[in-house]
Amino acid sequence: MKKFTLYTMLVIASLTLLPNQSIAAEKNSTIISNNPKEVPADVKIMLLRLDEIKAMDKSELNASEKKVLRKEVRAIKSTLRSTGNGIYLSVGAIIIIILLLILLL
Repeated sequence: MKKFTLYTMLVIASLTLLPNQSIAAEKNSTIISNNPKEVPADVKIMLLRLDEIKAMDKSELNASEKKVLRKEVRAIKSTLRSTGNGIYLSVGAIIIIILLLILLL
């Protein structure tokens, strides 16, 4: 019984951790590639700005300019995350789900 519970918990933990990365990769490829109709214009602008920053030659910039770019990237990423894409579970919610599964099985 202990092995079954342990394996069940490992499967649940792996399912909650790995899909977030694959979903993010799928969203990025979807946003950039085939479905331009589904992506709002402001999101496209932010993604283009992120691509511009990645393509920049940052070796010629001084420390304060690099700091400004880092802040801009963080702000854009936080804005993109807050658009409501995806499902986020807190640690407490995951623990409650695991406990419920253990009790029901």
